[in-house]
Amino acid sequence: MTIYGSTLDTPLGPFSVIVDDDVLVAAGFAADPEEMHGRLDAARRSQPLKITSDLGPVTAAVRDYFAGDVTAIDALPVEQPGGAFRTAAWKAMRAVPAGETITYGELAAQAGSPGAGQAAGSACSQNRIALIVPCHRIIQTGGGPGGYYYGLDVKAWLLAHERGEQVLS
Repeated sequence: MTIYGSTLDTPLGPFSVIVDDDVLVAAGFAADPEEMHGRLDAARRSQPLKITSDLGPVTAAVRDYFAGDVTAIDALPVEQPGGAFRTAAWKAMRAVPAGETITYGELAAQAGSPGAGQAAGSACSQNRIALIVPCHRIIQTGGGPGGYYYGLDVKAWLLAHERGEQVLS
């Protein structure tokens, strides 16, 4: 079985995605899908990665997102390994509308574990499908940005873009 990867040019630089059977299994601001491939679970890492220029609906949705249709990525199917809480947290992240934010504590509550704010932060940090599983929409209580694997400038840009605010390319 083969999994497929592609890199798209975005205003924030290269964005790589990996699909397995048309389901997104990795995405992030990296220039090479091989980097993302190395972060996959062992079973998927053992599959060959074929680089292609177009992943059909995934490529179209990511391009549409950066062109201004910030809901274009919402229906893309995703899959990543994780326990019950992380899976619930990732699902709850996808329910946060584009341009809006919730706190780590609110994410924990929405994932069924009120008071597990640190675990919610861990779910964000372990998210392998950045942007599509929008951990950038999760912030600290009090409004601080919290963290982001690809940097706080990228997190701020994504939120401004989703709010329709002027963003520098």
